[in-house]
Amino acid sequence: MSTSATFDPLEFRKALGTFATGVTIITTRADDGTPLGLTVNSFNSVSLDPPLVLWSLANSALSFDAFRKAGHWAVHVLAADQEELSARFARRGEDKFGGLDLEQGIGGVPLLKGCAARFQCRTASQYQGGDHLIFIGEVLAFDRDETAPLVFHGGRYAHATRRDPAGIKPRSAYLAGSFGEDFLGYLLGRSHFRFFAQIRPYLAEAGLSDEEFYVLASLTLKPQMSAEDLAIGMQGVLDEQSQAAVQALVDRGLARIVTPAPSTAGTAYELSDDGRNLALRLIAQAKSVESQVLERLGHADAVVIKSLLNRLLAVIDPQAAVLWGEPPR
Repeated sequence: MSTSATFDPLEFRKALGTFATGVTIITTRADDGTPLGLTVNSFNSVSLDPPLVLWSLANSALSFDAFRKAGHWAVHVLAADQEELSARFARRGEDKFGGLDLEQGIGGVPLLKGCAARFQCRTASQYQGGDHLIFIGEVLAFDRDETAPLVFHGGRYAHATRRDPAGIKPRSAYLAGSFGEDFLGYLLGRSHFRFFAQIRPYLAEAGLSDEEFYVLASLTLKPQMSAEDLAIGMQGVLDEQSQAAVQALVDRGLARIVTPAPSTAGTAYELSDDGRNLALRLIAQAKSVESQVLERLGHADAVVIKSLLNRLLAVIDPQAAVLWGEPPR
């Protein structure tokens, strides 16, 4: 590691970004009653007695004068599922409070709902710190929820999840070199089989095999699915079984072969009305199973595991995106 008296602003920003922080939204009201808010990750605690917190605002911010004059403001520590809210309050020139269900706090400050924690503050002091103004506030009231916070690290949003408090290490098989309890294939495979076992009774009731259900669900992703896209999307998943599965759906009248769009070559498939209704019923039942599993896991960890699995899928199976295509308008 080397140091230099000359700072590269971009590299300095990257170095600061290695420190993971929470994400907050600070709100207040201007003199004319207009609600103001912005996304901030400079929030920090200062003192427990008296209860003091701080954050900083760039001198160039559009709301600089309003916050400098404000007697009260509120800090909202965002929850893991509030990334969209963070992005909204980080943009300029937008009605940030439009459509939001707000509460009114001390001094008329607008309060956002669904946050991991909220601190209602009175401005205690302000200090100029280079190109930012540092606000220190006395906490007059606060509330919190048992949810994981949204995290910011390295210039990107991230997720925080709780570690096993006992610090239990994964166990190893007795045979040296064998798979351990933390082997990815074991974790994914056993989880898949145990999860899907709870869905399979619904498939049996509908008279569908696992392969037929997978193809049926895939055909809900587009109005028409070309045979080529279906084959690419099933590559490494069903492979040659996909053709037999789609033919079985056609034979039962759940799907049909259609004339493809001009831009599509070869055969295409679409769901029949019966196929669409059956697919929606089975998917609703599968989502009910999912909700029960994720409820036991906890909302915050559910967000984390889905995010990580999406990243994993993008790494090991980039062809999966073929099934989705352009989102419907």
